[in-house]
Amino acid sequence: MIYLDYQATTPLAPEARDAMLRWLDGPGGEGFGNPHSPHRMGRAAHAAVEMAREQVASLFPANGRVIFTSGATEAVNLAIRGVLSAARSEGKPRGSVSVSAIEHACVLDTARALGAAHILNVAKDGQCNTKQDLPNDCRLVCLMQVNNEIGTIQPTVDWHRKAKEANALYLCDAVQAFGKMEVTGADLIAVSAHKLHGPKGIGALWVRNGVDLGEVQTGGGQEFGLRSGTLSPALCAGFGAAVAECKDRMGRDAEHVETLWQRARILFADWDLNGSEDTRWHGNLNIRRKGLDVNRLMSDCRKVMFSAGSACASGSGRPSHVLEAIGLSAKKAKSSIRLGWGRYTTLAEIEEAAEMINAAADRQQ
Repeated sequence: MIYLDYQATTPLAPEARDAMLRWLDGPGGEGFGNPHSPHRMGRAAHAAVEMAREQVASLFPANGRVIFTSGATEAVNLAIRGVLSAARSEGKPRGSVSVSAIEHACVLDTARALGAAHILNVAKDGQCNTKQDLPNDCRLVCLMQVNNEIGTIQPTVDWHRKAKEANALYLCDAVQAFGKMEVTGADLIAVSAHKLHGPKGIGALWVRNGVDLGEVQTGGGQEFGLRSGTLSPALCAGFGAAVAECKDRMGRDAEHVETLWQRARILFADWDLNGSEDTRWHGNLNIRRKGLDVNRLMSDCRKVMFSAGSACASGSGRPSHVLEAIGLSAKKAKSSIRLGWGRYTTLAEIEEAAEMINAAADRQQ
């Protein structure tokens, strides 16, 4: 199998797997303790969680705290709902949430579910510029750092500044950026472990010091009184180890990704690129070909693991909301594919995959 779906999930790093094993010990071992228990096993598990928290925090800005969650979706919900809840508890109007039209579903759907969404438009190259106005009651601005479908890198610094000028907070979905590049400054940042070679089932919300969130989940309040539930030392340890490995080899990983990008652009030169050529993460290649039947293409190229859009929307039958937002017709959006690569992808795999995909696409012409 050739795996080219790095935006959906990434292979577990050996370093992360090794870090997790100790905390999965069953009878006869000492690694299965509850990190919130006061006895020796609990304290050992708690120490592992806190070490992982420090490792994860090392790739965030210095002036904040890391709250572990079950993933980025929960982190985003805690951020959006927590900000609006805090406003209400202070007796202030709840206000609106400004989100770009190409945000991940967890951002868009949460803002819409709360009846607070104000949609920010994007240009044909996938950029969301600050020329558009924010509502007078804007409480929170949500703009991702790197788009999960087309890889475009957003002007997050400008939007953070604009949010401040409007007395609003800024939430950044940094899922596709974390561990690959420096994370932007923000008031709240959501990330997920399995997008940077960590385990599935854990993520984090970084909260800048001084930002108040309302509790949106009742229970034990294990995470700073804001998030309840027993933490998994194994997942935390795996997350921390994955982040430490990313930090150590970020430059090497980026150089490798760039090499693969340059070769892929040559191999897929006769396809149309979706999104900006330059202002994007070069581990994401979203391309289209006129008249392409993507379902048939995927069936003909079963050895290659790639996507017809974001993994979260697979099987819905709906065109990508991201591709529609940058002006593509439903027909063009449905003739698009996404290829993603990273640390463990080889040049030979890119070349073999391109040969199979191009040959299968040619047979459809």
